[in-house]
Amino acid sequence: MISREPTIERLATARSLLLEPFGLDESHLARALAEIRSHQVDDADLYFQYTRAEGWSLEEGIVKTGSFSIDQGVGVRAVSGEKTAFAYSDDISEASLLDAARTVRSISNAAKSQRAKVVRPKIAGSRSLYPAIDPIASLDSTAKVELLGRVEKLGRAKDPRVKQVMAGLASEYDVVLVARADGTLAADVRPLVRLSVTVIAEHKGRREVGSAGGGGRFGLAYFSDEQISQYVDEAVHAALVNLDSRPAPAGEMTVVLGSGWPGILFHEAVGHGLEGDFNRKGSSAFSGRIGQRVAAKGVNVLDDGTIADRRGSLNVDDEGCPSQRNVLIEDGILKGYIQDSMNARLMGVAPTGNGRRESYAHIPMPRMTNTYMTGGDLAPEEIVASIKKGLYATNFGGGQVDITSGKFVFSASEAYWVENGKIQYPVKGATIVGSGPESLKKISMIGNDMRLDPGVGTCGKEGQSVPVGVGQPTLRIDGLTVGGTA
Repeated sequence: MISREPTIERLATARSLLLEPFGLDESHLARALAEIRSHQVDDADLYFQYTRAEGWSLEEGIVKTGSFSIDQGVGVRAVSGEKTAFAYSDDISEASLLDAARTVRSISNAAKSQRAKVVRPKIAGSRSLYPAIDPIASLDSTAKVELLGRVEKLGRAKDPRVKQVMAGLASEYDVVLVARADGTLAADVRPLVRLSVTVIAEHKGRREVGSAGGGGRFGLAYFSDEQISQYVDEAVHAALVNLDSRPAPAGEMTVVLGSGWPGILFHEAVGHGLEGDFNRKGSSAFSGRIGQRVAAKGVNVLDDGTIADRRGSLNVDDEGCPSQRNVLIEDGILKGYIQDSMNARLMGVAPTGNGRRESYAHIPMPRMTNTYMTGGDLAPEEIVASIKKGLYATNFGGGQVDITSGKFVFSASEAYWVENGKIQYPVKGATIVGSGPESLKKISMIGNDMRLDPGVGTCGKEGQSVPVGVGQPTLRIDGLTVGGTA
């Protein structure tokens, strides 16, 4: 539910960290925005941010590194037509604000005949999807070191072939304050934690790696002994499977993708192509195709920033708009794109709560939050059993995509060769090559096991990284190209 109450509470936190220590209040923000609006601009905003981050890593049985950082600053933006002027500073002061405001308003050469009035502030609506806590303070340093030690002991105890265990624990406390030209004030307090586990297994001179982990927008207490054990099991399983792997066959074949993290393939191959800026500029394979069939029947793709506690979720986006549940593809028909405020205005549609930026030093752009495909009605075992000869890929490493063509290349980190519906053996070195738009049309079976990834995704675009979520059910895709090593 969208309400102003949570925004009011978060504004108090943001004021205490981002305004009061520097002698600022909302009147100073309004004056800076009025300076920008004294010229002919379509939009303007101020984005204040305070970020505290901590990281610990374990290797060879000891915690080798620990890091702690604090960053704060303000970004000032003016938009005129398709043009954006942007300035940022890690010095939060009235002088810096006004200097930045006068700089960015030069995007428009036309000054208004009279000075712009100071707009009365209005509190933005917001959601309450995660606790407004500092996760760094949710465990003391001794407990964090002990947590990593438990990962190490569990990993080594799982199997004698495990020769090395590495683990990392990261926490972030992020507070943002957005002031817009129309007087809108929004704030968010964003916790984020992640635990990663990597094991190296060795047998008869062969060494293989397996990794797992997860996290989200909550405190470190989430990483219970049971949760840690699950991550360790998954990492050890992946390494041991790869010890038995054979070279992957190559050629065009049926590929079945497992549920959860394999959704990263469609995040890259399809999701980026549905972002508003690429479509406004006509550079996406999906440009101008609203209302057309772009996928097989039964395919539904959503971007949903409103899922509680998820890594990719936001109470408000980085432009102060409440996050939304956006249906992008419904039963194979393209329904809409992901929008920030500028692209929405230029395309004549409403913003979708997807204006995101890496930090105060970056401009916002349309970005995904949690992007996933909904489930169907088939058991995953039935889908695997349908393969005459093909690949069953349950986990992925890296990949890349060409937004204009939609062509992608992805490396499977855990995959199996299947014949006559039976898994034969694990394979290594399988690379899946295809076109995102074409792959959507080739989906022939959809599982009933849709799940989201465990909370590990980070998405890059134009040099900016933001946390995201992905998800999908088990999917059968006919006629994908697999580059193998056999």
